[in-house]
Amino acid sequence: MSDPPAGGWPLAPPPADSPPSPVATVLPGEPTPPPTPDADGRRRKRRGWKGTAEWVVILAVALLGAFLIRTFLVQAFFIPSESMTPTLKVDDRVLVNKLSYRLHSVHRGDVVVFTHSPGFDPNIKDLIKRVIGLPGERVEGRAGHIFINGQFLNEPYLPPGTPTSDFGPRLIPAHSYWVMGDNRTNSTDSRVFGPITSHQIVGRAFVLVWPLNRIKLL
Repeated sequence: MSDPPAGGWPLAPPPADSPPSPVATVLPGEPTPPPTPDADGRRRKRRGWKGTAEWVVILAVALLGAFLIRTFLVQAFFIPSESMTPTLKVDDRVLVNKLSYRLHSVHRGDVVVFTHSPGFDPNIKDLIKRVIGLPGERVEGRAGHIFINGQFLNEPYLPPGTPTSDFGPRLIPAHSYWVMGDNRTNSTDSRVFGPITSHQIVGRAFVLVWPLNRIKLL
């Protein structure tokens, strides 16, 4: 065989029927080839599962938050009777602050929700009344008015001329409260079941939220 000429043998062009290169080359500026149908379907499926998982997490967090708020902070109650009219009417909705009395003591005039006393109607779980007497005080109904330790009690939350039936005098034990409805002639309250204890109090009703045309602080 003869020696190659200077510069080497010339390269021969590939045969016309040579198979194409197995690696596709994308030139700069050219669009990327579209994905195959299988790959596109897998991506859509992954996005669908991610979206579902996100909504499940959001719903779980929302339900947990609502449960914690209702259990420890604020709960809505509806008014089932006329015992607190005219301040609260039947089917009114109020919000009750369950944390209130962990921060301060019970005040006279507060509207409180509490669990019923032993011997009361077992079909009624919670009641709502106004705090009239505090621990250690002597409360009495006389001549249509309330007297605390012999002193007349001014009650601006009652309509003028609202009568109170006579009762007492009653000494309120420690850690207990005398509660009464604002509708003094139609209220089952401490005049019937006696003072309630601090352990019975669920919380303080602080705002009337329904109906909308009567929203107010209590």
